[in-house]
Amino acid sequence: MFVKNAWYNAGWDYLFTQSQKNSLTQAKGALVARKIAGERVVLYRKPSGAIVALEDRCAHRQAALSLGQKEGDNIRCMYHGLRFGPDGKCNEIPGQDHIPSKACVRAFPVVERDNWVWVWMGDPAKADEKLIPHAIGPSHPDWNVKTSQMHVNASYRLEIANLADLTHLVWVHRDTLGAPDPMTREKYTHIKPTFTMLPNGMRTEYVVRKSPISTFLSHLFPPGTLFDLHFDVTHTIPCTWVLHFRVHIADDRDEGAPTGPMIADTWTSQAVTPNDAESVDYYYSWGAAKHCEFPGLSELLRDNLDDAFTEDRQVLEAQHIRVSERPNFQTVSIIHDAGPSKILRLLDEMLRAEAGDGAATNSTAAHAEPAMA
Repeated sequence: MFVKNAWYNAGWDYLFTQSQKNSLTQAKGALVARKIAGERVVLYRKPSGAIVALEDRCAHRQAALSLGQKEGDNIRCMYHGLRFGPDGKCNEIPGQDHIPSKACVRAFPVVERDNWVWVWMGDPAKADEKLIPHAIGPSHPDWNVKTSQMHVNASYRLEIANLADLTHLVWVHRDTLGAPDPMTREKYTHIKPTFTMLPNGMRTEYVVRKSPISTFLSHLFPPGTLFDLHFDVTHTIPCTWVLHFRVHIADDRDEGAPTGPMIADTWTSQAVTPNDAESVDYYYSWGAAKHCEFPGLSELLRDNLDDAFTEDRQVLEAQHIRVSERPNFQTVSIIHDAGPSKILRLLDEMLRAEAGDGAATNSTAAHAEPAMA
């Protein structure tokens, strides 16, 4: 169901410096519970600031460590007091001196980058930091990026398909990212994207030419002004979607890169993290380059994403219910399914490859010669 040998996003870095009282402290309650790709994880910062990610399941009776407390580098289960170090090994059991070797919980590799916290859910020996997707975070000196997040009760496969097809902007997002006028609908429904497959994702690039600006920005420009909108998307598996979005005054060309004056240069970085088969956590941002920003633009972009993704959430949650009710329903394919089909096919290939590796490993182990005494 999930690719395990991959980096999954656990949220924005500032979410892991907050206590349960919502203050920026190193309080004992500063424990963050997540469910990532079917696994329960608890994250916390050591006094040094480094983040720890452990299985959120005490080795004693499966109590939630996220309901425990921090003690220096350690975390203590507040059911019977077992204390675990950042390596996952129990280092104290109140009332007994002997600590069984099995008294441990899984420790996950964890990395902070671009203001996101990444957790490796598979084999720790394969945790290659070079596989962490590129993004533009709010600490980048050249961009004014604003962040947000949302929970969606829908399958991550539906989210992946949704992000791989932006023709839905003029239907789902007609009052936000898109526009309801016939010209805009005509432009988006005739998008001709260029797809480039990557080892762990897909790059999609296209230009929407001589189009009105999105509804949420229309009050900033004279009526009738037309623009060339340049979309450059890198979509990675498991679920990261990063868009370099630029807006130009429309030129007189019909092909190639826009040449008119650029009035907006922006990045939106988005991560869809599956909790399980039924829900996802969605972490996203949008912001403009400081060299061409005007006051309030990045806030406007971020706030509009909150509105637009609420529109998406309503559609996807209703879709998820119906897919769950009739999983064998024979759907009809249309021209706009090209992007979703490509990225979901890659996901399935990665799932099969990982399952094959597991089967090969198990087979080798099953047929290994017994060790000599």
